[in-house]
Amino acid sequence: MPTPHYGQPRYRAIAEELRRRVESGALPPGSLLPTESALTAEFHAARGTVRQAIAALREAGLVATEHGRGTYVTSRQHEHWLDEGFETETHQRRVAADPELAALFAVEVGTTLMEQQSLARTNGAVRTVVRTYRLLPAER
Repeated sequence: MPTPHYGQPRYRAIAEELRRRVESGALPPGSLLPTESALTAEFHAARGTVRQAIAALREAGLVATEHGRGTYVTSRQHEHWLDEGFETETHQRRVAADPELAALFAVEVGTTLMEQQSLARTNGAVRTVVRTYRLLPAER
């Protein structure tokens, strides 16, 4: 669906719509953004315009792009940006797939996965913990 932009650059209108989706929870932390092709079709925009919109979201800390995975929503939410004592930390480690993760990824129990844990704190108190898992490239 096209987004009216009323004189502002088109990429900003697209970025604002995607920001609204993130802030409303329609695109929760850890979820992938639609592909560039899907966004170009939805917004009736050129690929370069969509890339500019995604770059604006990346600069704002709303999304991160990972080669081979795509662009995903980070755990950093807009409401936290206003908190002076807001801080995040992210850790990655290799873990063995337990039965639940093995079933989700359709791999054998014990297959090595990459776990990424992001913590968001405000004034030292943990507000959110987001864990994401992915197959290692050699495991695919």
